[in-house]
Amino acid sequence: MRRITITGVVLIAIGAFLVTLAPLVRFYAAGRLIAAPADQYGITKLRADNARYFSKGDLKVLTGNLDITVTTRGDVEAAKGDDVVWDEFTAVNDVSNDKEGISYAQRRSAFNKFTGAGVDCCGASVEKEPVKLSGQIYLFPFDTQKRTYPVFNASVRQAYDARFTGEDTINGVQVYKFEQTVPPTKVETLTAPAKVLGMTQTGDVQVDRWYDGTITYWVEPVSGTPVQQEQRRHEVLKTQDGVERSVAFVATAKYTPQSVGELMDKALDAKSRINTLRTTVPVALLAVGLLFIAAGALLAARRPRSGSHAA
Repeated sequence: MRRITITGVVLIAIGAFLVTLAPLVRFYAAGRLIAAPADQYGITKLRADNARYFSKGDLKVLTGNLDITVTTRGDVEAAKGDDVVWDEFTAVNDVSNDKEGISYAQRRSAFNKFTGAGVDCCGASVEKEPVKLSGQIYLFPFDTQKRTYPVFNASVRQAYDARFTGEDTINGVQVYKFEQTVPPTKVETLTAPAKVLGMTQTGDVQVDRWYDGTITYWVEPVSGTPVQQEQRRHEVLKTQDGVERSVAFVATAKYTPQSVGELMDKALDAKSRINTLRTTVPVALLAVGLLFIAAGALLAARRPRSGSHAA
């Protein structure tokens, strides 16, 4: 009888542990096991048709179709604790006018690998100039909600709100749509020949580069992965009297179908792992735990057969 009772108690204890573990896996462990990788490496391509930009080599505004390549690479050695560090390099080529490298940009970002929010550390910079990061950087939080999120904008080096504007479907998958609007902001001061700006005076003049734009994000909500992005950029050159003298860069760029497909594959893989940890594993733990408790209770309640002796 004692052996049966001890076995029953052990089974009940194991079952209770598994039942207790189930909600911990669902509500805590899943959120700590799915994270942005420290060893990130990815290439994303965008296309901007009929873009207009001021060509420094030609000293005039050109119109062309642009191929934009964004490469991100994780700095594994710089990652620490909950934070990861990604370096990004962007190259813009004008395929219509056969001009490579009309623009280059680079940034270094540190962010929380679980929430996607920027952190102020690890040499974060834009064009090698230090910046203080805030808002979402590359990813939205896991279980993205239908609300406003601040998102860091590298062009103006600060975060602006990205408002939830509705649901959409991309490649048959439901996504959330967010839109960030950045007001006209002075981003750079430089010099340019007055003549190429249509001015009558001679020599160089000081001009300010002004940026405004709208960025739209399509986010797979479970993984928080942006799977499509559209950037509407409007940049102009103004002299110190506030008069707009020339286009600097005006374009609407969007992820290519190939990049959308690759990003969607990553998002769905992350979504599957999250759902497994938050649904399949907890349900299995709960079911097995209840089974153990029931079996243990039956064993503990058993009485010895007539004529048997306790051990």
